[in-house]
Amino acid sequence: MCPPRLRSSWLILLGLVLPVQAKELVKVEHARQLRGAWVASVANMHWPARAGLSIARQQQDLLLMLDRLSQAHFNAVFFQVRPEGDALYRSELEPWSRFLGGRQGQDPGYDPLEYLVDQAHQRGLEVHAWLNPYRAQATPPPPATELPTAPHLAAVEPESVLSYGDLRWMDPGSPPVRARLVKVCQDLTGRYDLDGLHFDDYFYPYPSGELEFPDRASYESSGTSLSIGDWRRAQVNEAIQEVSAAVAAKKSYVRFGISPFGIPAPQKPEQITGLDQYEKLYADTQHWMDEGWVDYLAPQLYWPTTRQAQAYEPLLQWWREHARDGRYIFPGLNLAALGSKSEWDLAEYRRELALAQPCQGFIIWNIAPILENRQNVKEELFAGPTVLTPPLASSATRTAAAPEISQQGARVSLTHTDAVPWRAYTVYAWDQDHWSLRQILLASQLELPSGRWALASVSRDGVESQGCVVSVP
Repeated sequence: MCPPRLRSSWLILLGLVLPVQAKELVKVEHARQLRGAWVASVANMHWPARAGLSIARQQQDLLLMLDRLSQAHFNAVFFQVRPEGDALYRSELEPWSRFLGGRQGQDPGYDPLEYLVDQAHQRGLEVHAWLNPYRAQATPPPPATELPTAPHLAAVEPESVLSYGDLRWMDPGSPPVRARLVKVCQDLTGRYDLDGLHFDDYFYPYPSGELEFPDRASYESSGTSLSIGDWRRAQVNEAIQEVSAAVAAKKSYVRFGISPFGIPAPQKPEQITGLDQYEKLYADTQHWMDEGWVDYLAPQLYWPTTRQAQAYEPLLQWWREHARDGRYIFPGLNLAALGSKSEWDLAEYRRELALAQPCQGFIIWNIAPILENRQNVKEELFAGPTVLTPPLASSATRTAAAPEISQQGARVSLTHTDAVPWRAYTVYAWDQDHWSLRQILLASQLELPSGRWALASVSRDGVESQGCVVSVP
């Protein structure tokens, strides 16, 4: 056994009382990094490849994605489960997505998210459920499809859903919309073994020319003295605050984050121009960070380092400087552009990944280049050891309990003893003058070669315990 501190115990063996020294505890750690990829279900962009595929084919494609990510040393998948007020998982709150079977509400015969979580965790991949918070219809439905289907919000609360160009949008100023969003997040966090909950950048829709978003009635009926822009941001702020509290109340170790558009606000930073998240999408990302409502932001920095008006490096620097209380900035990288133009060569991505190194993570848009291994990208950009994601900022100062260890020769069994549920064990080898990570263990037993080892336990909030020293002759 390896207790939380050194002490002596006694073993009675054959009538003799022999002293047994407790295992030694040592500090162990390795360089953490969240390495994520977005997988979009909207319009059958990445998965499923098309509506109506068999269960076997859908599952086969999911396994292929997970295997390719694992081979490229990724440790997180951001999987779109709510593209348009629907569900790619079994839900009583919202209908099955039409991108599964071709018709909204059509049961696919299994739960894709449940299957994905189980298979991803077997491969050491975290699963972050990606939701679009307000979009009600992303693309025109096929002529034969009847939309909306109860319990879709457009069917049960049609006055809360607005048409905007080719889109249908859940009005962020409508209380039923916010209540539905919070319930969906509570439901997902409570019923699934998720590692994270994730929103994209679609709060109010991207502007369509001069077309005004048709929420004037909601604004005027609110009786607010705020400008319409400030009022819209206040509606989004309230939703983010409520979702953040709801997720933390269900499972404090589930990471909640958002991937805003890469330009945060006008003239921020000063040399950057273009559409921004604050004025055009009515999302005050800095307020969320300052209030501690998000565990991270993943700004979509989809421009190369050579672009002056929207340059990657000054934007990343701005976001990093405006992080608070140890919370993270995980830049979103536009890997989908690889090879599309001369500016998007492998050297550009090496520069971006190098600049992102202090951030302790990144998320790529999107999984397609990994699936294709475009330009041998897995070896060219992502070769190297697999590591764990960094701890939640709120848990970074927490001390986790070391595992209990039982040993019979080279065979070792481990038991997680920390109050926060288990994620993995880490296996370190003594390498002349330091402990070096050798394995992230997803089982409770292992055979160790001859040598001196330190075995630690990692909890779901990412906190790693001290290592228990084990020697094998």
